[in-house]
Amino acid sequence: MEFLPDGRLLVTEKPGRLRLVSQQGEVSSPLAGLPQVDYGGQGGLGDVVLHPDFEVNRWVYISFVEAGDAGTRGAAVARGTLSDSADALEGLQVLWRQLPKVDGQGHYGHRIAFDREGYLFISNGERQMFDPAQDMSGHLGKIVRLFDDGTAPFDNPFFDQGGVAQDIWSLGHRNPLGLAFDAQGRLWNTEMGPKHGDELNLVKPGHNYGYPWVSNGDHYSGEEIPDHDTRPDLEAPMAYWVPAISPAGLMFYSGARFTQWQGQAFTGGLSSKALVRIEIGEDSARELERYDMKARIREVQEGPDGDIWVLEDQRDGSGGRLLRLSPKP
Repeated sequence: MEFLPDGRLLVTEKPGRLRLVSQQGEVSSPLAGLPQVDYGGQGGLGDVVLHPDFEVNRWVYISFVEAGDAGTRGAAVARGTLSDSADALEGLQVLWRQLPKVDGQGHYGHRIAFDREGYLFISNGERQMFDPAQDMSGHLGKIVRLFDDGTAPFDNPFFDQGGVAQDIWSLGHRNPLGLAFDAQGRLWNTEMGPKHGDELNLVKPGHNYGYPWVSNGDHYSGEEIPDHDTRPDLEAPMAYWVPAISPAGLMFYSGARFTQWQGQAFTGGLSSKALVRIEIGEDSARELERYDMKARIREVQEGPDGDIWVLEDQRDGSGGRLLRLSPKP
């Protein structure tokens, strides 16, 4: 979800719908102009963010999964212009595609964030294939950095290698479902570990976060993975969770409604059905508190007035609520 300047929310639904939601909870019909998405498994319509100069250009960026040849699929990022009546994305154009397209319907990542300078960052899961997270010929298991038109900046850390490597900012990620900048302008991501070992990472250009060579979790088969401390040459997480919380979404709080939480981070928990509050230090992070939400939490955002908004997954006909959290009177 993403707030418009007037306080309304753009909210994506995985089957391919983008809706407008008012502060009073009124939900619009799906906006026109969306692409056809490959919906299934963990795939479908994903993130939505505004361009930093939205009030001038009205550009909205979305991520989604698109079909390829012979049953393959991959994530993509497109932008369109929000119509004056806010009922359509006009002139939608795909700016970037996750390469290679592969079989399977998991671990797309495809979260989007803009930094202060207007660069576009996109997270990519390793598509449940492990080794591609270390393969510089593809986007899988990487975070990429692009200009707002989808082209690669010449000062990216691997630009001189050419090809797909020109896009890559960091590598060795598993399934990054949270991507956000803190007040200092530093990039952080949350990602799901295998069986436990979920991570919060401070993402640095050119650094390798180790998957699948190291993890503080193990494979679902029971096969052990060496812990991060066995490979000091690889970047270790600032915080990790055993047992897993299954983090989704990431937000740094700066509002005036919960002043005691300013500068802290929040992530949603899927398997943990929780909202998790995290203390952020200069070179450290730790969980401070976990709020039992009794539903899988997919996304968390700070509202214009400083309230905290969270989105539930809908599963088996339950959940799927958009919640607004305010201080007690």
